[in-house]
Amino acid sequence: MKLIDLTQVISPKMPVYPNTEPPKFNHVCTLEKYGFREIELTLYTHTGTHLDCPSHLLQKGETIEELSVEQFYGKAMMVDCRNIKGDRIELEYMKPFFHKIKTVDFVLFHTGWSEKWGTAEYFKGFPVPTVELAEKMATLSIKGVGIDAISVDPIDTEGLKVHNILLNNKIIIIENLTNLNKINNEYFTFSCFPLNIQQGDGSPIRAVAIEE
Repeated sequence: MKLIDLTQVISPKMPVYPNTEPPKFNHVCTLEKYGFREIELTLYTHTGTHLDCPSHLLQKGETIEELSVEQFYGKAMMVDCRNIKGDRIELEYMKPFFHKIKTVDFVLFHTGWSEKWGTAEYFKGFPVPTVELAEKMATLSIKGVGIDAISVDPIDTEGLKVHNILLNNKIIIIENLTNLNKINNEYFTFSCFPLNIQQGDGSPIRAVAIEE
């Protein structure tokens, strides 16, 4: 069994979504003064590698605590989108994969954008699913969709249409994945457990691929 960490490191200088404050680290307890270390950590629920649950956008959408823990674990596959021209993952491009997607719980889009992490380019031109593709994905009984980019919608989007389609169908969204290039198996187990936050609209996660 092989475990592959798909998670970006949380740090005070990490990239965050535009107009979001970066994490703040306050080293309140030190070994020298208290004999132990403890950090006061301030961060948004959608910081770093994280998931969006329905309440992120929907008035009556489920919060983290209302979703079954099974929602965050299951069989997955990855779709290589690194050779796509432009910034859209089209329905037509995905058609050859639909018969496989019907057998999994999670689909991870490998755009290669995580290689731009820490640069201004990370926020520009990343491929995202089209509305038509999101609508098709919503019919496939999957638990979640993940991507190695800042969002499943463009930064300059109006209405977060892809988010809304997926979340309205109780499909969680995992963003800012990394190391997807290290996955070798066609199918693998994917884990994206969040903190169990009261009325949580999302949470940083430790995303892991498990290859047998």
